Amino acid sequence: MNKKKILIVDDEPNIVMSLEYTFKKNDFEVFIARDGGEAIEILKSQIPDVVLLDIMMPNVDGYQTLKYIRSNAETKNIKVIFLTAKNKASDIQKGLTMGVDRYLTKPFSIKKIMAEINELIA
Repeated sequence: MNKKKILIVDDEPNIVMSLEYTFKKNDFEVFIARDGGEAIEILKSQIPDVVLLDIMMPNVDGYQTLKYIRSNAETKNIKVIFLTAKNKASDIQKGLTMGVDRYLTKPFSIKKIMAEINELIA
């Protein structure tokens, strides 16, 4: 069976570290980007099953990254989860309107993220 691939896009090192650890333990192949620009570079050569995407990042933010993913034939069907501190109803609505599959807010529970991801890619 092929390993599931996940791309974690976040500029907060401790978040990235704890997520990376959990996914590797759960047998995922993990890719990491510190902003949307790095994520887009990775997506040119890798098609992950899931992208876990922060919204507020330097250079290229989560919205721009999601737009790239959804507008590109190779990447448009990737499951994308926003994982963000932006928790206003209007933020969530914007994310869903733009085509994100799930919207999770920080602080987060690793268990919940795992459950959401397993459900999305089942």
